[in-house]
Amino acid sequence: MDKTAQLGVMAGIIIPLALFAMIFGVVYLSKRERMAMIERGMDPRRYKPQSAPFQTLKWGLLLIGAGTGLFFAYLLDHTAFNSMRGEFDNDGNVAIYFALIAIFGGAGLFASFLMEKKEADKNSKDKLEE
Repeated sequence: MDKTAQLGVMAGIIIPLALFAMIFGVVYLSKRERMAMIERGMDPRRYKPQSAPFQTLKWGLLLIGAGTGLFFAYLLDHTAFNSMRGEFDNDGNVAIYFALIAIFGGAGLFASFLMEKKEADKNSKDKLEE
């Protein structure tokens, strides 16, 4: 039995086990959280998870930035750096991909920070005026 067949057999065993463990863990922790709320005298049906708009903004801008960095890295790799490669060199410029994903992802996080800071300054100014 060659290595690819062994890998296929192992994947066929490990993936369902991991999926079962993940689902079991989510259900178990959910039930445990509900029981803790009941023990403290709280009604679990009344409490819903609160939305976190800044967290959503942060993740959205991070993923938009990472996607933009990946797109620009692809464009650079297939246009500007394509002539530098030999005919059989298919390694590409991996460093460009990682660098531009990090740069644009960081720019997205920085933009999120500026938006959060602007909103916090606006809220503090409104509270001072009251």
